[in-house]
Amino acid sequence: MSKHQDVEVLLAQLQRELERNGHWQVASPSVEALASTEPFAIDTLTCTEWLQWIFIPKMQFFIEHMHPLPVSFSISPYVEEALQGAQGHEAITRVSIDIDALFSLSSQ
Repeated sequence: MSKHQDVEVLLAQLQRELERNGHWQVASPSVEALASTEPFAIDTLTCTEWLQWIFIPKMQFFIEHMHPLPVSFSISPYVEEALQGAQGHEAITRVSIDIDALFSLSSQ
């Protein structure tokens, strides 16, 4: 399986966990909230909003257009901290760790 396909599988798992645990939203945040320039849009979005409305769509865009994927990044520390005590914390964090691991393996 290609790295693009691996990422696609993990993004689908992430979406399923967000949905299963009641974090998937029907209505998009405001344009202003989505335009944040802060890391993880921490000033305008919750962690799950950032995952749903920024991270997943951006990664899906890379996959659909076969653009080069980022070399390395780490989202799991933020996800783990931001979702502490939230419904599905462990499952969502586990998928984010798997995503980080995929990208850290490719940078070696």
